Amino acid sequence: MTVRATKRSAGLLLFRHTDEGLQVLLGHMGGPLWAKKDAGAWTVPKGEYEGDEPAWEAARREFREELGIAPPDGEALALGEVVQRNGKIVTAWAVAADPDLSGFSPGSFALEWPPRSGRVQEFPELDRVEWVGVDRAREVLVTAQAAFLDRLAEHTG
Repeated sequence: MTVRATKRSAGLLLFRHTDEGLQVLLGHMGGPLWAKKDAGAWTVPKGEYEGDEPAWEAARREFREELGIAPPDGEALALGEVVQRNGKIVTAWAVAADPDLSGFSPGSFALEWPPRSGRVQEFPELDRVEWVGVDRAREVLVTAQAAFLDRLAEHTG
């Protein structure tokens, strides 16, 4: 019998206060499966890590890999964990920051596309990042990650 390890991801949810209210920085998942989707196709910038790497360090590393820019310094608010529909456990921290996104240069992944074609293509991990209000974030985030918005609201009032 094979025991499959639970996949774990860690990420940073950046937030800022504007005249329009609280905004969070989300990434739209890249690749052909997400290209024409909006609802459920946005995520906290995050990525997988192995059990021996501290989750906080993984979150900062993955932020750099996913966006191509340095993770911001500042007080990190622990947002805890959520379990996504696929069973992946996601841990996140919120950091108040408004980084320059002009250097956005996402990492990539390889995927056989079209399926069973034998042709492997490279796609961006995130095809774009955007600041969005919390209400819009609830509409487009991966469902389980919406809990991070509630936890952020508890911290920021």
